[in-house]
Amino acid sequence: MEFSEAMERVAQAFEVVGALVLMVGLFVSIGLGIRTYWRTTDGGLAYRALRESFGGVILLGLEVLVAADLVRTVAVETTLESVAVLGAIVLIRTVLSFSLETEIEGVAPWRRAAMSGAGRVRRAARRTRAEGAVGPADRVG
Repeated sequence: MEFSEAMERVAQAFEVVGALVLMVGLFVSIGLGIRTYWRTTDGGLAYRALRESFGGVILLGLEVLVAADLVRTVAVETTLESVAVLGAIVLIRTVLSFSLETEIEGVAPWRRAAMSGAGRVRRAARRTRAEGAVGPADRVG
């Protein structure tokens, strides 16, 4: 097996991991939303947990897919055209990431501390556990 073939397979592996991150993350996010609703019966809170965690999953998936593009361009196909295509892909995904972060947080990314997609999912899960400590049967009124 040649080096370029091996690197093409590495890039494909990154793409598979990126797709798995998105698929598994979707179900984890749905699970967080359902768990939040069961524990709090607050539909708005459940929606925010779902939205924030899935937004983080999308960001994490984009990061992995950019890594696949980097491996493919740098190790497999190093032509001026492939580098230009990679630049366009990275630019589009960067704009998409900034848009997603702004939509999730309500604040531009450069106006707050940076956090990766995995950090967002972890924070959403922690918040769900903390806010869901009181179940519907425990509420007064």
